[in-house]
Amino acid sequence: MSMDLFLAGMRKVAGAVTVVTTIGSDGERRGLTATAICSLSAEPPSLIACVNRKTWVAQFVPASGVFAVNVLSHAQEDVARAFAGQTALAAGERFSIGEWQAGATGAPVVRDGLATFECRLERLVHHATHVILIGHVVATVLGEGHSLVYVDGGFSPVLRQLSAA
Repeated sequence: MSMDLFLAGMRKVAGAVTVVTTIGSDGERRGLTATAICSLSAEPPSLIACVNRKTWVAQFVPASGVFAVNVLSHAQEDVARAFAGQTALAAGERFSIGEWQAGATGAPVVRDGLATFECRLERLVHHATHVILIGHVVATVLGEGHSLVYVDGGFSPVLRQLSAA
């Protein structure tokens, strides 16, 4: 099977847009836009995040032992684009887009997101070009708004339609 065909098929799978963040040993913040996020179990609360092994996030998480998954709202497309590298901002400057603060674990968390899951790294699995971060969720913060998804190569809001009863 060709990689192009595989990638074309995966573009049809809508995914919630998140920014996965972490900190370096010197407190340096790093993050990236990701859609390869999935709940793993409810007891204990855990999730997985798949990130390219060449990213700062993949390099910083093993040392810090923490990461956060910030689920973005439809109003945060600018944040998604910045952390996807679609702006001229350097990696450390991306936190100038959106409002960020240190969470309970020290990992950066975005204000006004739909949800934030702060994790302690349980396990890291290497697979091909990526690493799978398995995180134990130690804190969750919920926000309001509508989801931002990535599908067919672009960002799109998901606005729930209410049916007339």
